[in-house]
Parts: sequence; structure tokens; C-alpha cells
Amino acid sequence: MEFLILAYDGTDGGAPERRLAHRPAHLEMIGKLVAEGRIFYGAAILDDSDRMIGTALVAHFPSRAEMDAWLNVEPYVTGGVWKKIDIQRCKTGPAFLKK
Repeated sequence: MEFLILAYDGTDGGAPERRLAHRPAHLEMIGKLVAEGRIFYGAAILDDSDRMIGTALVAHFPSRAEMDAWLNVEPYVTGGVWKKIDIQRCKTGPAFLKK
């Protein structure tokens, strides 16, 4: 199953510092998921001042339960960076898949 994940950072004054503090662990985990073929694409969500305020991901997991298991250990979740997460099933167009 493929999922579109839109994860939004908190809006409190400490949100940017939390993102920076947990970024190395987040990138390490995402790198492993990319290598496993679980994450197809990711991008930072920016505000009008080009500040990172969230993350957009297109991911593949065999089930919603397995995706939820990843989210339960994702450093941006456990570190309180992402405060709102919207998840939708999706289907990646064939032109965007690696051959």
C-alpha cells in the first residue's frame, strides 16, 4: 500500500529547535527506509518565509499497521516535532517509479 503522509510541526516557540534536535535521527531512519524501498519521495513543507513547518512523504508499506509501527518509532513523532499527521492512501504514477 502506498501512503501520502503530510506531517506538520508544532507551532510553539520551541518547534524549530525540536526539529533540529531530532533531525539527524530522523534522516538516518528515512535513509534506511529509502534504501528498503519504503519511502519513494520526501520534501519539507515550507511557510511563506521558507521556514520548515512539516514534512511530505510518499511511502510504501505492506499494511497500514506496518506504517503505523514505523510512525510509533519515528524520531519526529517520539520527539514531539510532528504534532498533526494526515495520511491518505495513494498510488504513485508509473512515470515516477524507478525502473
